[in-house]
Amino acid sequence: MITNQIRNFSIIAHIDHGKSTLADRMLDKTGTIPERLMRNQVLDKMDLERERGITIKMQPVRMKYQLNGTAYILNLIDTPGHIDFSYEVSRALKAVEGVILLVDSTQGIQAQTLTTLAAAEAQKCVIIPVVSKIDSPAARVDEIKAQLAARLNVSVDDVYGVSGKTGEGVSELLEAIVALVPPPRESISTTADEPRGLIFDFSYSTHRGVTVFTRVFDGSFKKGQPLSFSVAGKEFTALEVGTFSPAETPTETLSAGEIGYVVTGIKEPGIVAVGDTILSARGTLPALEGYHLPRPVVWASVYPESQDDLPLLRQSLERLRLSDSSLSFEEESSGVLGRGFRCGFLGLLHLEIITERLRREFGLKLVVTIPTISYVVTTTSGKSEVIYTPAKFPPYGEIAQIEEPWAKVIIITPPECMSPLVQLLYEHEALTVGTETYQDGRIEVTVDMPLRELMRGFFDKLKNVSSGYASLSYEITDERVADVVRLDILVAEESVPAFARVVARRRVQEEAEKMVEKLAAILPRQLFVTKIQAAAQGRTLSSKTLSALRKDVTGYLYGGDVTRKQKLLQKQKKGKKHRAQFDKNRVEIPESVFMKIIQDSNS
Repeated sequence: MITNQIRNFSIIAHIDHGKSTLADRMLDKTGTIPERLMRNQVLDKMDLERERGITIKMQPVRMKYQLNGTAYILNLIDTPGHIDFSYEVSRALKAVEGVILLVDSTQGIQAQTLTTLAAAEAQKCVIIPVVSKIDSPAARVDEIKAQLAARLNVSVDDVYGVSGKTGEGVSELLEAIVALVPPPRESISTTADEPRGLIFDFSYSTHRGVTVFTRVFDGSFKKGQPLSFSVAGKEFTALEVGTFSPAETPTETLSAGEIGYVVTGIKEPGIVAVGDTILSARGTLPALEGYHLPRPVVWASVYPESQDDLPLLRQSLERLRLSDSSLSFEEESSGVLGRGFRCGFLGLLHLEIITERLRREFGLKLVVTIPTISYVVTTTSGKSEVIYTPAKFPPYGEIAQIEEPWAKVIIITPPECMSPLVQLLYEHEALTVGTETYQDGRIEVTVDMPLRELMRGFFDKLKNVSSGYASLSYEITDERVADVVRLDILVAEESVPAFARVVARRRVQEEAEKMVEKLAAILPRQLFVTKIQAAAQGRTLSSKTLSALRKDVTGYLYGGDVTRKQKLLQKQKKGKKHRAQFDKNRVEIPESVFMKIIQDSNS
């Protein structure tokens, strides 16, 4: 394979800007997929992706393209657009030399567009600016082209226009890819016989084990070759190598500059990771730079509705981790919900995708607790510990300092939405860093915000105050001192760990009253008086008492002296008092109550 005729590129865009549709038209124009097999979002293989119209799993594809009598190989990596998968996207961008920056001509530049653009520039990729949906009646092609040109400091004539629906402009874009994207970078290896490749994604099947998706930087990979992973240190034999067309197509070799796959046969979770380097076993080449462990941002506990499904839930999580190294989990136990798993996710979308896959692919009925983040807690004795569940916070008097992660948030909003946005930012403890006004009047606001507040429904509230026109992107920055406390909920003077949460000190009274009122409204009454309390900072902040469930013991009486009723009522009272001695602190909280509290907190 002549590397001068290879072009490796990716498409980066905000969600719903037409990335998958443009990829479809490219496959059409190059004849990669027969017309009878063509369908919308052909590279999105999961039902969940097709239903939501978003890309969740990366998908590479190899296209053969003829231009002026010369045959070219165009390797496209279709990447997710959501910020939760920014690390995976950065690894994919390291595997290519150029990117198509796609912007919707009806919406303009969005916040996540800027984030992915910065990632592409950091990898020194060639940027090809493209405006999509030019056939739409609402398209503002000239205006959006001017926006893109100004942002990238290029001429408006250098911004391409395409329609993924009609195919207009796609042929010109393919020619631009050949002309502007450089061929694969030359190998820096001094030992050409040794292969080295970057893993930017992987998949799993029961029969073949893990299949790694790799960009080859040095040498070539062959079937039967002894290989190893640099970080994991695991050695294996390549069972098959090949390329994507877009189905996996075996080849004799996978050479430097190419993008393809290697079947490893590995069936153990936690071995393969995005960003790792695949090398010759016992070779001399160093690993490629840039690898780091995925860092969970959001934590939530996942329990099966029936404890009989616990083994199936464990197997399902292990199975998902074989194709998603960013998922982490460990077993835990709750006195009320039983045994389950504390799971770490890249963000709220990642959490939603994993739980939905557990329900769909494995038929599980789940209880998912309120998402939380991790805190660094330093006790008065000087010991520091990372805590990711409120129930494990030390008592109030033993805490010297709490640190929490902060995020840099970029918001792009119409000017008429600035007033409610400022109020929303204040409510979520955001600190404004800077603002910028675009040519079309939209305003870019950059703020620093506690990750805790960002996860407290901020995105949904932003969409509400902007009528859906604002967009948001964020990245985790540093740890800062947090002014938060643990709020405990007690039922019949017994703390319920599943209801505990970490809240800002300034909102603790409000949250305490809200939780007590909510629980009092849905908790079934007991045979004795039940007290519901919310406590924080060593004191009770809110309390409500549920009266005892009373049976009408005098209903069968008729006529006679009133003392007959009084005797029965006194007997009932003594019985309740005697029962309370044994049933104290033994309130049975139905699962439906937990479900209701969790659903209300997540909405």
